[in-house]
Amino acid sequence: MNREMMKVIYIYHDFGGTHTTSLAAAYHLKIIQHRKLKKEEIVELPYFNKLTKKDAGKFIFHGADEEGNLVYTLGRRSSKLAMETLRNFCHLLNSHKGMNDKIVFSNTSPAVPLALTIGGFISKGLGLDRLGTSLVIIGAQKCSGNILELVNETKKIAAGSNADIIKIDNKEFQA
Repeated sequence: MNREMMKVIYIYHDFGGTHTTSLAAAYHLKIIQHRKLKKEEIVELPYFNKLTKKDAGKFIFHGADEEGNLVYTLGRRSSKLAMETLRNFCHLLNSHKGMNDKIVFSNTSPAVPLALTIGGFISKGLGLDRLGTSLVIIGAQKCSGNILELVNETKKIAAGSNADIIKIDNKEFQA
């Protein structure tokens, strides 16, 4: 398969895989397109604040973008080795199984503001969804501009790289 026909698999990941990753997938797929989000827009996003600990480690498919590239999210929990293991596994698949797609791992964690961290812990960690959800929404509204920029930068890096496996830390998008 030549480079022009190569598809990209985008995987947005963070600790829980349900907040900033869902925002990133929605921006990537143009479900949302503007920076300032209303509460209703946020709570209606696919998978936003809907995943639990049992969903950790599962690739969640969100759809294909306008170029046919696949968009997934992943809650990796606290494992420092998870992303390095996945990156190495993808290299293995490429070299031994003839996989031809480019895979992009984009970390959304740096864009998580404190309100979203606390709200996510209250909502998902303590199971107090009603209390935590309002903080999660405030946090999502606060970081939405950063997430949109992160997605645009992720696409730009993917388009400009010849690497088959790309790992993007996104430290410049700190909340």
